[in-house]
Amino acid sequence: MDPRPTLRAAVVVRSETHGTQGSGVLLTTETVLTSAHVLRSAHSAWVSLPGRSTSVLCQVVWSDQRLDAALLQARESLTGTRGYRTAIGRLATDRPVPGCEILGFPRVQRYEGGRKLESDQYRGTLLPLAGLIRRTMVVELDAPPATEPGDGSSPLAGLSGGPVFADAELLGIVREVPRGRGHRRVECVPLSALAADADFLVAYTQATGHGFPSLVALTHHTSTDAPYEHEYGEAVAAAYRRTRIFGLDELGRRAAEWDLDTAYLSLEATSRDTSAAPVPQRIDDLLGSRPRVLLRGDAGAGKTTLVWWLAAHAAAGTLGPQLAELNGLVPFVVPLRALRARGAGFPSPAELPGAAGLMVDTAPDGWAGRVLAEGRALLLVDGLDEVPHEDREDVRAWLSGLLGRYPRTRCVATVRPLAVEADWLDAEDFEELTLLPLRDQDIQAFVTAWHDAARLDADDDEPSLDGLERDLLQQFRHNPTLADLARTPLLCAVICALHRLREGFLPETRWALYDSALRLLLGSRDDRRRIDAPDGIRMSVEEHQQLLQRLAAWLVRGGQTEFTREQALHQLNRTLPGMPRVAAQGTPEEILTHLLNRTGLLHERTDSVFQFAHRTFQDFLAAKEFVEDDLVPELLRHAREQQWHDVLLLAAGHCSRRDLPVLVEGLLAAGSGSRDKDLKTTLYVLAALCAQHAAWLSEGLHARVRKAIVSVLPPLSRDQLEAVARLGDFVLPLLPDPGPDARDADALALICEIGGAAALPYVRAYAHRRHAFRLSINWSNFPAEAYAREVLARIPLDMIGLFVTGRDQLAQIPLLPHASDLILQGDFAPEELTAALRGHALRGLTVADNPRLTDLSLLTPFATALDALAVQRCAGLTDLTALEGLDRVHTLLLDGVPLGAAELKVIAGLPLLRHLTLRPLVDGTGLNLAPLHSLTDLEVKIEGLAKRQVLGRAPFGERLTLIP
Repeated sequence: MDPRPTLRAAVVVRSETHGTQGSGVLLTTETVLTSAHVLRSAHSAWVSLPGRSTSVLCQVVWSDQRLDAALLQARESLTGTRGYRTAIGRLATDRPVPGCEILGFPRVQRYEGGRKLESDQYRGTLLPLAGLIRRTMVVELDAPPATEPGDGSSPLAGLSGGPVFADAELLGIVREVPRGRGHRRVECVPLSALAADADFLVAYTQATGHGFPSLVALTHHTSTDAPYEHEYGEAVAAAYRRTRIFGLDELGRRAAEWDLDTAYLSLEATSRDTSAAPVPQRIDDLLGSRPRVLLRGDAGAGKTTLVWWLAAHAAAGTLGPQLAELNGLVPFVVPLRALRARGAGFPSPAELPGAAGLMVDTAPDGWAGRVLAEGRALLLVDGLDEVPHEDREDVRAWLSGLLGRYPRTRCVATVRPLAVEADWLDAEDFEELTLLPLRDQDIQAFVTAWHDAARLDADDDEPSLDGLERDLLQQFRHNPTLADLARTPLLCAVICALHRLREGFLPETRWALYDSALRLLLGSRDDRRRIDAPDGIRMSVEEHQQLLQRLAAWLVRGGQTEFTREQALHQLNRTLPGMPRVAAQGTPEEILTHLLNRTGLLHERTDSVFQFAHRTFQDFLAAKEFVEDDLVPELLRHAREQQWHDVLLLAAGHCSRRDLPVLVEGLLAAGSGSRDKDLKTTLYVLAALCAQHAAWLSEGLHARVRKAIVSVLPPLSRDQLEAVARLGDFVLPLLPDPGPDARDADALALICEIGGAAALPYVRAYAHRRHAFRLSINWSNFPAEAYAREVLARIPLDMIGLFVTGRDQLAQIPLLPHASDLILQGDFAPEELTAALRGHALRGLTVADNPRLTDLSLLTPFATALDALAVQRCAGLTDLTALEGLDRVHTLLLDGVPLGAAELKVIAGLPLLRHLTLRPLVDGTGLNLAPLHSLTDLEVKIEGLAKRQVLGRAPFGERLTLIP
């Protein structure tokens, strides 16, 4: 028997201390939930899983006789696998729910003289009102379980702790079978009661490393939904758990297609809503607290990879603690490019399961509507920018209508940075996030992962991949220009591939990278592998490009990125008459097959729907077609349309000395004719970027470009700032000198956005008090040590917090003894923090997003100095005893920290505490404020809890603020 858990994983629980046996259920592969009365006072129990020959000794990490529930933890996976997590549900109806199931190991199922147990399964109807007063959950079985034994005991003895399921959701565990009613009534402990118990939540978090999952609301029951939902989840995993990584397709399918977890990087992003200079955070952290997100990102920035990763892991319930609320949600992926290619409209609720073209049967009638109505849907809309501008209001109307009808639906929509206005989805309560370029450490991590995948199929006679990896990592560390080219996952992969095939030699510009990559794919790859005339067809690099660039130009003109086989054949039939040597080698169908099989540039996305490996390659080839066909004026007619901007920019690399001035002058003219300041700035920046491609350009035109850029400096809006920052070091000498002007802040914002060593002399000129906050939060954009010595050491840091987000910054803390308020964000080890802070005069401290922090012992040296402390999103923190002795602390914030009576008692021991802010770890957690009643001057703010969940409120009166 396969020991891997199913959706309903019941286990046997035995206490040798008391000679008792009951049932239990896997919550994760290392934790089991059972009844407390099965264990009595035992501190451990043996757990047996069907199909596993040996039992596992588990520790009791939490037990509550009142609730009659206990949590067990194993030192090893009980299943031999990882990642399993049971979906948890709660009743959200007062109507009977038929078709529920109870699993377990009752006495009646013993055989071979009672020495062996077999599992049993019961069906029944859940009666929400039957146990309302006693706060229990009652299930009435559809039929009597068995004849009562002669001794009067229950035939269901041993079923205690067994799970109660409705579809795939665990609703509770069996507590007892009351006498009478023929043993058909079963009383159970609802999981919602555990989700409201602070001590249970602490124990669960300690045992699993993540918060308790959100409870799926069960409003009714449909017997066909559960098996289909399981099938749909498997289809999502099959479609989205693997992805192609550029440059590895030549190694064979095994290396070309990575498991998405290998390819996925948790990128950084900023929220538009936080401040004028938002602090970068990992996208996982930002998404977790935002029900609706509009995610902006450049081509190749990783938007689609993120959508795929979210879909695959949400369906499997394997997202980490930051995104735990998404676990168990049903992902509906809506790839707008694919819908356009198929000529389909925007999907209705019933059409959502088929929008992504998954290999799955038709859903039961009304299934998607039920998922949406219950608030269990995760809507992932990919590529808003790939809908023509004139149709985008239709997209918004569709999305607004869908979310208005189903307001509890979580949603992430992706778009390129300037495709829609800043407030485009504000009315639908979307928050905007913008993906940031890869940091140096992200590039290093990607390079390592890429080479790990390349080693899978490397030839024995190939130069050492270890040596190539070391060389490339070294180049990135010492060549800022190269690192700047690798700021997206796509470009980083391109560089890895070219570095390998050129044995260490790399192009120096973005355009040259794409050109070299295409030549690699369209010619040298087969030559290098000694493959001659594959598929009976042999074409030169230029012949490949001529076919593909016409297809690419047709797609760009139509505002789409996907096409059908029939559409591709139509374009080939128009092109091949002008290419007799190619046409003589095969039919259009055979040539299309060759392009699909051999170039590595075209992929089949769904059945008979194709796309370029990445949109940037499509834009690059389309730009080549427009330039070669003398159609630069056509390009310029689209200069105001964001989806054409990459084509315009890439066209510059294809332009001759005659064409490039036409392109640059046309962009300058389009910019000067625009009344929209954001668009004007973008077009001027495009003109400047195009001018950088020129081997020669007249001095007068260079001067006009500089004048245009100066006219939009410093940028005022966030969109203008991001646009001008693309010019990098070019723009720094054009900025006005710092002075008392209020626009100083805008100029400094641009310098910080550009960052790097070249910007250091410019940012140093702003090192004074009125810019201290911005200089602090932008430390990560500059070389850590030089910035600390030349900028931070010159500004007063005693009145503001100093943001530390990387280990290179942490190492510089001794250089900044005047920094008395630190914000330490990241997974620093406690010993790293202790070493960096040794001897520091610290008055204020914030520790955030650190899962490695389990206690606060690092605070001990600051007991006589620290007056303000904040701990945010540190899921592993369970020991607050180090707060004792912090006699000067008057302000305390605890966000996402497990709290119970013991923790509040420690807090009550802070003699000068006046301001306390608490944000509970898990929605629904109850909190009793009684231990704090002795602090008569304390003002308390509690966020995320309903009034009824906060006990002991009365003594605080107006000193208590509740924010649900």
